[in-house]
Amino acid sequence: MAYLSRLRLTNFRILTHLDLELSNGVTVYYGPNAQGKTTLLEAVYLLCIARSFRAENEREVVNFEAAQGGEQALVDGTVERGNQRLRVILGYQPTPRQTQPDDTGLAYNVRKEIRVNRVKRTAGELIGEVNAVLFSAADIDLVQGPPAGRRRFLDILLSQADALYLKGLQRYQRVVQQRNQLLRLLREGHAERDELAFWDDELVREGAWITWRRYEAMRQLTPACRGHHEDLSSPDEDLAIEYRPSVRLAGSISEIEDNYREALAAATHRERALPTTAVGPHRDDFTLMIDGADMGAFASRGQARTMALTLRLAEAEFLASVRGEGPVVLLDDALSEMDSYRRHRLLEKATQYEQVLITTTDLEQVNDFFGSMAKYFYVSDGQVWPSSQTGEVGDKPASHEPDDETGQTIDESE
Repeated sequence: MAYLSRLRLTNFRILTHLDLELSNGVTVYYGPNAQGKTTLLEAVYLLCIARSFRAENEREVVNFEAAQGGEQALVDGTVERGNQRLRVILGYQPTPRQTQPDDTGLAYNVRKEIRVNRVKRTAGELIGEVNAVLFSAADIDLVQGPPAGRRRFLDILLSQADALYLKGLQRYQRVVQQRNQLLRLLREGHAERDELAFWDDELVREGAWITWRRYEAMRQLTPACRGHHEDLSSPDEDLAIEYRPSVRLAGSISEIEDNYREALAAATHRERALPTTAVGPHRDDFTLMIDGADMGAFASRGQARTMALTLRLAEAEFLASVRGEGPVVLLDDALSEMDSYRRHRLLEKATQYEQVLITTTDLEQVNDFFGSMAKYFYVSDGQVWPSSQTGEVGDKPASHEPDDETGQTIDESE
């Protein structure tokens, strides 16, 4: 079992100086909006996934005033896994832009560096060290939003479960990028059609394998989704999940490769007009259906939220099964717009895992379920204060100025 035992933040958004001792079990962070609760979970997610779940650009995570002065932002976490201890640090170093500020108005870039137990790592090498599953109010888009969000759901799930999948996905993305560039050159008359042959072969090989892995994952997720959906909703509803790749599925990877070649040949004229790669895993989707009706089109808001919860619960179950240890479970305002029955069922399921971190604006939503079993902290203006279950806040914040160890920057001399 793995859990985060300490979180130290420096110049991370509104949390300029924070040092928290964490434990396994359930911890609740409550308080008004825009005070730093979601930022806490964002930092934990970064330690696991190496990317933010809400930043369009990594410059956004660095406190603006600190970045203007060239100060580094740090996300520093200690993870306990049995007898092993991992220290994971993500450093964000602002660097002045050589050109004018972009449309965000920010006149700097950010260089990110990752270290695990002082050894420099890539983002790909960090993913899978500690797994996380994030529940958020925005998860409704997994049901009613565009296909890109569902593809991202599958890619993050499989990347945490299997390092080979992540490497294959990275190779595939590079192939698509190179092939798209060549398609543009072809349209401009600066390349010949036969130059596509190599990239077609690469696209087919990498794409067919990714499609197969996603399909297998969906087959494993489906029964878990059905079970969780029955618990959260009506057992009379028939839930089905249909994976919809951009090429025909088949019984083996080699057969899928043949189907890819056929699909590429059929898309030749379309690709010349776009010009961009028209088929492949970057075009795939999956559909959630109840009694044969597509929930993306016909679900009520309540149905869509329940469906999204089933996906996240199935994700956690999948990771626990494949990795042999449960993920850190993060619930970011995920209990809003939920009746008490579903809220209690979700909390029952989530708290089966080693560590659960919850944010809420309404303490009563969780207090009536956990009582004294959870730890409570009040978050206000970037400070985190210990609290009792009744909402009585302590005299001193749990955060403080970083010590010498926390305040160190990441550099090559470490």
